[in-house]
Amino acid sequence: MQSSRKQYLNARAGEHGFRHEPAGERPHIFFITVDMIPPEAYALDHPLREHLRTPNIDRLMSQGTRFTHAFSVSPLCGPSRAGYLTGRYPYLLVNEERAHEGFEVELRHSDAIFPEYLRATGYHTRHVGKCHVGTERFRAAFSENDTPWNRWAPPLTDDDDYLRYLREVGVQPPQFREELRGLRPDRRTPGNSYGGWIEQPGGGEFPEEATYSSYLAWLACETLESALAQTGGAQPIYLQLDFFAPHQPFLIPGCYADRAEELRQVIKLPDSYAEALSGSRHLWPRVYDFYRLNWGLYEEEAAREYMVLNCLQIETLDRALGRVLEALDERGLYNDAAVIFAGDHGEMNCERALIDKGVYGHPKVAGVPLSIKLPRNENAGASVTAPVSLLDLAPTVFELAGITPDDRLDGQSLVPLIRGTKTALDRPLLFECGWHVCPNPAVATFAKLDDGRLYMYTYNLTSEFDELYDLADPAYRDLARDPEYAEQKAGIIRRLGAILEADPRWRCYWHTFRLDKYELLDFEGGDLQMFRPE
Repeated sequence: MQSSRKQYLNARAGEHGFRHEPAGERPHIFFITVDMIPPEAYALDHPLREHLRTPNIDRLMSQGTRFTHAFSVSPLCGPSRAGYLTGRYPYLLVNEERAHEGFEVELRHSDAIFPEYLRATGYHTRHVGKCHVGTERFRAAFSENDTPWNRWAPPLTDDDDYLRYLREVGVQPPQFREELRGLRPDRRTPGNSYGGWIEQPGGGEFPEEATYSSYLAWLACETLESALAQTGGAQPIYLQLDFFAPHQPFLIPGCYADRAEELRQVIKLPDSYAEALSGSRHLWPRVYDFYRLNWGLYEEEAAREYMVLNCLQIETLDRALGRVLEALDERGLYNDAAVIFAGDHGEMNCERALIDKGVYGHPKVAGVPLSIKLPRNENAGASVTAPVSLLDLAPTVFELAGITPDDRLDGQSLVPLIRGTKTALDRPLLFECGWHVCPNPAVATFAKLDDGRLYMYTYNLTSEFDELYDLADPAYRDLARDPEYAEQKAGIIRRLGAILEADPRWRCYWHTFRLDKYELLDFEGGDLQMFRPE
């Protein structure tokens, strides 16, 4: 397989050409993702971190290179995953459950995801967990044996393999003993369920080992055993484990009751929680208020309990993750493998009295955990503060595997940052919003400005308000209307304008942006009616 001749994923059609020139022995690659995780779970400077018990997440972040400013390209699972699996900005801007007819909600047949290239060059590729970009591409990458589930909800009651697993361990499917619910917009009628404390029917204790995260960890270990048996050590293995947690509905077994009491003593609501519910007029896009109507945690006690359950779900996830890392250790695979840990997108976790994610450009939904451990723990414990994107994952894996694809990639390999041969990557970073609870076409960018600080600027096309955040500010204050930051705002607006003007893909934003920010942008003439589309 070690040949520099042109190859194709689809040789008959000559589609998705690439060259394969590995430099040395190709490592096993283990890619682990989590879903909708707040910075409280991984950000070293967050005050709640010292109270969380996440030794396995901490291990991955400390034994690899930690990227302290890593961002998704979308606040939604499907678009985010489509982006980092293809290495390109996604055309998906909505999850399937809320899509208009005709919206793209799955990757097309003509797309390719990076595990397909690994398989084509001799990797034994296996997968466990969620998909959310359409099962066709996953089966092309992981074979017809893959059973990816392609919806947002965890398949607790309709995953035959999970139900079989529960029967084998003598556990009945979980039911809620105590359930946290929000309120509808009238602030009286019970609304959405966010999960809660689970038990077996009849009141029996539900063991932690039978939770869905633990099941996925067990399945990943079994899949790894099968891969080792099938390859006999003759092939490198790529194993992708996509956890659903800590996404709602939270499913917390009773053994965490004491931990819940400990967390209730230390968890405090963000200052912006009370501010958002104060009744005063807020100078932020209306999209935030729509999401508050949808999620409906108007009572402080309920909001604090949400944060407690979120923390406990993170801890149950960490325990499951530990079982996977233990299996890698026992088989002598961890040290010489590349191990990537990442999140799909963030979670508001009661910031501005909001939970979950949403189609808005806020740092808490844009930021994600990212750690990459190179083989033999090269540069273990290093931190990279330069802004990076999940789009950079595909180029990183390609470099580790010695693959150079012909297809356009919007990211760049992170290996030079890990090894210290670069301090920053030269490409724009964008974050897009589309349609979810409500539509909000928006585009954001991240940039380090002349004052040396890293900012996130969000342009909301259908709102009179744009947003500006200093990413070092733990209070997430919107600085867009602060006169002291007028120069920074103008500078990042010009940067975003240059990005949008330069790429035909962003004309959907550029046309509105240049009209709205005309006085700040420096361009001459231009075909404002777009008589000559390229």
